[in-house]
Amino acid sequence: MTQIDPRASGAAPSDLSRADARTARLAIRAGEWRSHTSGLAPAHVQGNVVILPQALASDFLRFCQRNPKPCPLLAVSEPGDPSLPALGGDIDIRSDVPRYRVWRDGALIDEPTDIAALWRDDLVTFVLGCSFSFEHALIDAGIELRHVREGKNVAMYRTNIATAPAGPFHGPLVVSMRPMKAADAIRAVQITARVPAVHGAPVHLGDPALIGIHDIARPDFGDPVAVEPGELPVFWACGVTPQAAVMEARPPLCITHAPGYMLITDRLNRDLPFA
Repeated sequence: MTQIDPRASGAAPSDLSRADARTARLAIRAGEWRSHTSGLAPAHVQGNVVILPQALASDFLRFCQRNPKPCPLLAVSEPGDPSLPALGGDIDIRSDVPRYRVWRDGALIDEPTDIAALWRDDLVTFVLGCSFSFEHALIDAGIELRHVREGKNVAMYRTNIATAPAGPFHGPLVVSMRPMKAADAIRAVQITARVPAVHGAPVHLGDPALIGIHDIARPDFGDPVAVEPGELPVFWACGVTPQAAVMEARPPLCITHAPGYMLITDRLNRDLPFA
């Protein structure tokens, strides 16, 4: 397996925290940005990516429909088409994600930065809403996000909450965690409940053991972030959930984003549908 340091970040030609989506994608496409995308082009919707053979696309579509909290669909491509015109005029899904994961028979075999060599005419791309999109609203409301302040990827965990199965796809819910003071957590619930297209309200607050997380300091994906005295962990459904389902379904080929390494779209967070 190709090993990539998840904290290694290429120096972008400009400050991508203030860039628009196209500038960020071009830096990613050119290999000038290889880190996670939390905080990049913050006004723009980011998306989780799942790419599957057409023979499995209808099953995965039903999996998303049955599990809208972790799998809110933003777009689905035509078979073999690497573009996603609903999300951006120049998107090429083969090169516009900083880091991919390649799965064969449910096993992770590679983590490339480009998948052009793997592309086939029967591949269908699914893009799912990402919690990075609501972080901008939380920050605007004065809620500190420690992983953003520290330049880390968000912490993500497998839980004991089962997803609703569809065809071969099933498995545990994956959640992302942000530590907050109680007053900020209440405000965060209110803000994120309004944007179901990017996971909506949290699925759990407080004791992580109640959802099967036994060591908050050791996330399954992303970087550990301290929960300080006077704070509680707040957990949102996460778009890495399909990767857990892929491990169970064991498709002959699946390509996903690496956790935290998202597709940045031209859509604006302010234009997401509100509940």
